[in-house]
Amino acid sequence: MYQQRLTKQFAYLAFALVLFSSVSSCKNEDQKKSSEPKTEAKAEPTSKMETPEGMVWVEEKTFLQGAKDSDQYAMPREKPAHWVTVDGFFIDITEVTNKQFKAFVEATNYITIAEREIDWEEMKKELPPNTPKPHDSILQPGSLIFNKDVNAVVNMENYGQWWTWKTGANWRHPDGPESTIEGKDDYPVVHVAYQDALAYCEWANRRLPTEAEWESAAQGKNTNTIFTWGNDAAKLDANANTWQGVFPTKNESQDGFEFISPVKSYPPNSIGLYDMAGNVWEITSDFFSVKYYSELDTSKPIVNPKGAATHFNPNNPYQVEHVMKGGSFLCHASYCASFRISAKMGVSVDSGSDHMGFRTVATPDMLTSKE
Repeated sequence: MYQQRLTKQFAYLAFALVLFSSVSSCKNEDQKKSSEPKTEAKAEPTSKMETPEGMVWVEEKTFLQGAKDSDQYAMPREKPAHWVTVDGFFIDITEVTNKQFKAFVEATNYITIAEREIDWEEMKKELPPNTPKPHDSILQPGSLIFNKDVNAVVNMENYGQWWTWKTGANWRHPDGPESTIEGKDDYPVVHVAYQDALAYCEWANRRLPTEAEWESAAQGKNTNTIFTWGNDAAKLDANANTWQGVFPTKNESQDGFEFISPVKSYPPNSIGLYDMAGNVWEITSDFFSVKYYSELDTSKPIVNPKGAATHFNPNNPYQVEHVMKGGSFLCHASYCASFRISAKMGVSVDSGSDHMGFRTVATPDMLTSKE
């Protein structure tokens, strides 16, 4: 998919080699049938703990993880669908905001990956052997931003046409060094990588959700729907910040926003969670493996899955990747229909962009151990 490889290495890609992976096709394929399990998970008792501020309790349930039979946009890596049981947990009502991330940085003096000097010796470990070192003028701190000025595309598989490596782009300066987050406390923090999200979690006594936890939360009170609001694709614009028009040259903003939007700009799902579809991608803890679902043993109950044992992406073999979920304001049905619950993409641990963020979870055990 078009934004699959959002890494610092793009600084070199833009000027030398094309190191991003090949674009995956959104073409639909036949999906294996999944039958509902014979036994349901026991009902999750109402948590007696006080719900942390800004979070909501997701009850234990058994639900269908992965692509649904009627999902015309389903990708091979989302199949086959399979029933899983996930324990109850707390999850952030919104993505982590600029205000919340700023509090973390002020308390810890943390410096995000996008703000750090680039170490070529470390970078080349994740590149093909014998990759030549680019000029020092290229190896400068920065991140990926969407090229808002693109007006024509020659080949939709060349997503370098609408991505730009911007020196000086980071969470404080989401569009480049001249931009600011002033007045945007309630926007999702962006240009944060997996490692940055882990650092925030450690400070906040939280952790990243597993992919299964994320899907359980996105389903809300449902167990077998394509979208966070149900199965009606016609309700997309009213429920999520995505792309309307012709991607990537014309965004008609029928949903009210051309690009990123403040959190809570759209209705919540059935348990009160906002932006589980669109706005910004959300990082999870699972390794990204295109083979994970196809290699699952579904002959026995799958309880609290933690994802693949290791990462595997033949299109990006040199980097460790984790699953991100939910899609972003750039997703469009003609190219990236990732506003579906089952949709997933891989992102390397040092990757950041202007359309990726995260939210956190907590379990009763975590909260009790902190006391």
